[in-house]
Amino acid sequence: MIRMLLRVLGDEYARPLRRTVALMTATAVAEGLSYALLVPVLRALFGSTPGEAVPWLVAFGVAVALYAALRYFSDLSGFRVGISLLRGMYHRLGGHLARLPIGWYDARRVGQVSVLAGEGVLQAMSVIAHLLSPFIAAGVTPLTIVAVMLAFNWQMGLAALVAVPVVAAIQVWSGRSVAAADARTAERGHEATGRVIEYLQAQPVLRAGGRTHERFRLLDDSLRELQRAARRTVLSALSGAVAMTLTVQAVFTALLVLGAYLALGGGIGVAEVLAVLVLAARSADPLLSLSDIGGKVRGARAELARLDAVLRTEPLPEPREPALPGSHDLEFESVTFRHGERTVLDEVSLSVPQGQRLAVVGPSGAGKSTLLQLLARFYDVDAGAVRLGGVDVRAMSSEALMERISFVFQDVYLFDGTIEENVRLGRPDADDADVRAAATAARLDEVIERLPGGWATNVGEGGALLSGGERQRVSIARALLKDAPIVLLDEVTSALDPVNEAAVHQGIEHLMAGRTVVMVAHRMRTVRRADRIVFLDDGGIVEEGGHDELLRRDGRYAAFWNVSLNSS
Repeated sequence: MIRMLLRVLGDEYARPLRRTVALMTATAVAEGLSYALLVPVLRALFGSTPGEAVPWLVAFGVAVALYAALRYFSDLSGFRVGISLLRGMYHRLGGHLARLPIGWYDARRVGQVSVLAGEGVLQAMSVIAHLLSPFIAAGVTPLTIVAVMLAFNWQMGLAALVAVPVVAAIQVWSGRSVAAADARTAERGHEATGRVIEYLQAQPVLRAGGRTHERFRLLDDSLRELQRAARRTVLSALSGAVAMTLTVQAVFTALLVLGAYLALGGGIGVAEVLAVLVLAARSADPLLSLSDIGGKVRGARAELARLDAVLRTEPLPEPREPALPGSHDLEFESVTFRHGERTVLDEVSLSVPQGQRLAVVGPSGAGKSTLLQLLARFYDVDAGAVRLGGVDVRAMSSEALMERISFVFQDVYLFDGTIEENVRLGRPDADDADVRAAATAARLDEVIERLPGGWATNVGEGGALLSGGERQRVSIARALLKDAPIVLLDEVTSALDPVNEAAVHQGIEHLMAGRTVVMVAHRMRTVRRADRIVFLDDGGIVEEGGHDELLRRDGRYAAFWNVSLNSS
């Protein structure tokens, strides 16, 4: 487990953990060695001159004081390192998640990551502060005591040593059994979390169908499976605890019988037998605690394994020597992209000169949004190349690429904070005048004027306290404030009412002015103003040209245009 913990933490945080582990190990050894002084103490007390026990009692007191000091500093180090690494772990996990391809985030993984980033990281990092010290002590202290027993009487020490592999085998067997049950429980827990999220998201559909008082069958089934898995975990842990208890008691009984036999035969004194039995009893406590500690450690280890799996997922590779583009034109050269077994784009080639607007239209599922995602390198292409200013986006650093691109998507996500904080995400160091100018250009100032809190109005989680049109205006103001030379627009007005659509279009016109633009749209109001239009279907470009030219051809685009006019 410690090896996995070091791997999850990474080289930056591994050194303080190694120091803490070394200190905890020294503490456990000191505890075991301090008990060695009980042998001469008891030998003197049960001998003819009990007064000789005084120096040994003093030595025992000094040893206990030394152990207490080491224990204090090791526990303090555990807490400090645990708190420090918890913060570092969140930073490392967050940074890694930000570098993973968007395609990695399917519905199942979103639920897993939400649990992992919450209680998962806390449980994994709590090992350092709460479990690492007793876990090390439970293994090291009994081994030290066995070594002490061997030093004082090899027969009883050897008998105790024989029990070590037996106890280890039981611990390994129990650990594997419970770990398998824990894995099933965790899997069922993730499924139940996903079903809870699904149930909450399905509320509009359930209520529209008049089924608000019905139980959600999929959620009920998932919770029942979770209950069964948890019951199996408890039974597995119980069998391991019982086996460990019986083994420890059997070993102690064997030592008692062997000690009595040796004492009756004159091979060892009564005081030595009593001292060795005291040592055996003292080593039994940490061994018996292994069942409880082991269960908690296994739970934390399972979370560590899940963290490790996420952190070992390969992000999109970064270039060793990043290149910078000299212009802001865009190019797709024979681009092929597959999602699973489906080919989304097949040998697509097109270009967008700097400062021009390209509109991408076509039926749903044609791969329009995928074009934008490849430009922003949310994914890497399977074949071909996507270039910005003549430079392959894979040869640019992520930071340099993102600095040059502004996004406005149909589904706008706002962080739980004020309107001003969400706008400033575009450029945090912008002065107030620039922020106000961006808001005015995006027609966001109209929204701010009618809100009681003005700029300080809280938008709620995901922007839930604002309407769809208001969220879009915040998104456009944010993009305007960023002032990137390339703008990507994805269905930004498809779900807006006419009033908000008109306001958003004005904001978009401000945003597109003088920039290289790629827009995806179903509504054709913005499309006709594009310098060039491509019609995408079945993973390839069916038609391309200007608006009037494509209408004269009377092909797929013209049919699409006529349908949009009739539907509006």
